[in-house]
Amino acid sequence: MTITHVLLDIEGTTCPVSFVAEVLFPYARTQLGAYLSDRAEEPEVQALIAEVKQCWLDDASPEAIELRQRDGMRDVAPYLEWLIDHDIKLTPLKDLQGRIWEAGYAEGALVAPLFEDVPEALKRWQQDGYVLAVYSSGSVPAQHLLYGHTQQGDLRRCFSHWFDTRTGPKQNTASYTEIAELMQTSSQSVLFISDSLAELEAASSAGMTVLFSDRAGNPGRDRGRFERITDYSLLNPSHAAQQL
Repeated sequence: MTITHVLLDIEGTTCPVSFVAEVLFPYARTQLGAYLSDRAEEPEVQALIAEVKQCWLDDASPEAIELRQRDGMRDVAPYLEWLIDHDIKLTPLKDLQGRIWEAGYAEGALVAPLFEDVPEALKRWQQDGYVLAVYSSGSVPAQHLLYGHTQQGDLRRCFSHWFDTRTGPKQNTASYTEIAELMQTSSQSVLFISDSLAELEAASSAGMTVLFSDRAGNPGRDRGRFERITDYSLLNPSHAAQQL
């Protein structure tokens, strides 16, 4: 079946891992306590804090239990900081991080450095008629912020669909089936690119064509059984399997 849709991960796929790990996460961690304190009366923030507390209560890890016993859950910031330090992806945390990053982008403190070949590839694929979509563990608002504040300008118009872990875990086959349905297409018409073997296995099981993103600085460079891509400059999504 012909590829009509391109679904892209962000970290390690279109944007260096270092930006997320060395810039975004530390910025959010530094600002977290003040943000929660300053916005404590806002209903949306209160709802997110309640969601975090429920996740904290359900967290059976020794560290989470110790934090509960030590602080009595009066303040969720220590738990959220622990999650950030251990790169544990909690949906309400992602939401809060996105809100903090929004202020940073607005102030010019944050600018997203995409891989050099990405902006032109996105524009070319869109011009060629492909439907582009994002699927990231970062929240949809955070995705909009990143692509809206790149070193090459605002690239949000390149994308028609945005998905995060509220759609489903990225390692679950059902998530990719759901995404195809939400885009009103078949899984077989979607090309998914990611640097995660577990995500590629899930997407492949759903029927998608997949490519392993092998970028300098990525923590994992083993492509497993999948075809590798290092540059999108010459990638024709419809011929991905034959090209690489």
